[in-house]
Amino acid sequence: MKTKHTQLLAWLKTADDTAISETGTTRAYLRMIAYGCKTASAEMAAGIERATAGSTTRQALRPNDWRLIWPELAAA
Repeated sequence: MKTKHTQLLAWLKTADDTAISETGTTRAYLRMIAYGCKTASAEMAAGIERATAGSTTRQALRPNDWRLIWPELAAA
């Protein structure tokens, strides 16, 4: 099932090119992630979380395996 990331979509509407480059991918690929067509890599998910100031989290972008990738977050 596709998960739509509305916070990421909202951020994309106002993000400038510098903020987009901080995510490690393109605006078009971010849009595909936001609509649930693609899954962000672990590195990209962390970059998106930083660029969006935490409004879109790594956990939201990788709901099935974030505990394996970032076990320190599971403990918190």
